[in-house]
Amino acid sequence: MTNDPALTDDAFLGGRLRILQPAKGFRAGIDSVLLAAAVPAKAGEAVFEAGTGPGVAALCLLSRVPGVRVTGAEANPDYAALARRNAERNELAEVFEVITGNALRAGKRDGPPGLSPGTFDHAFANPPYHAADAVQHSPHADKARAHVLMEAPLPEWVRTLARMVRPKGTITLIQPAAALPELLCAMQAAKLGAIVIAPVWPRAGRPASRVLVRAVRGVKTPARLLPGLTLHEEGHAFTPDAEAILRHAAPFPELARIG
Repeated sequence: MTNDPALTDDAFLGGRLRILQPAKGFRAGIDSVLLAAAVPAKAGEAVFEAGTGPGVAALCLLSRVPGVRVTGAEANPDYAALARRNAERNELAEVFEVITGNALRAGKRDGPPGLSPGTFDHAFANPPYHAADAVQHSPHADKARAHVLMEAPLPEWVRTLARMVRPKGTITLIQPAAALPELLCAMQAAKLGAIVIAPVWPRAGRPASRVLVRAVRGVKTPARLLPGLTLHEEGHAFTPDAEAILRHAAPFPELARIG
């Protein structure tokens, strides 16, 4: 528990993880857990996260796949410090390194130190998803920076992830379904192939709200569209597949198992 009124102490993966997050401002949720469940990492592999925030996605991945190492880059020093604190309180600090610096400069000369391009097996991100001129900005600066695409368009996130992985390394992102055309174009421009798309349906018969998209650096395998995941049954209960991911750290059906 925390006595700091500026923070909340939240349970993820059915209480397997306890995560401190700001009470106001950007807060990680279901998207982060789904993203972590879709990364096809195996024990002994190195993974890069661009924009780690309070560390939810990285810690969910580490909890699901023992033996993986994650390096996260986070521009906001307060969130970077919080991610380190969350790693320590969940006894995962030895396998989760958080670097303070602009994640989109990773692997460049003026980027955060200690990050070399082409050295990771996998990379993932949950990029900001609202166009800057299409939403009213949040009164909380941290939340606005996290959710508004200002000078960092989606293709830049794709290029960064592609730059950081080795040949045949994977990159995985979660985005609103409306961003899929731009995301696919960005992946093609970055010479990524073996693209796999998994829609996330809020409930049966409803349009997809999110898409998880994964690609591989330097291959030309055709794209695949998976059945995806339905989150809710009638009412508010999660479907068995969603429950398995969100409460029991299961991999995303099919997606995390495709190498």
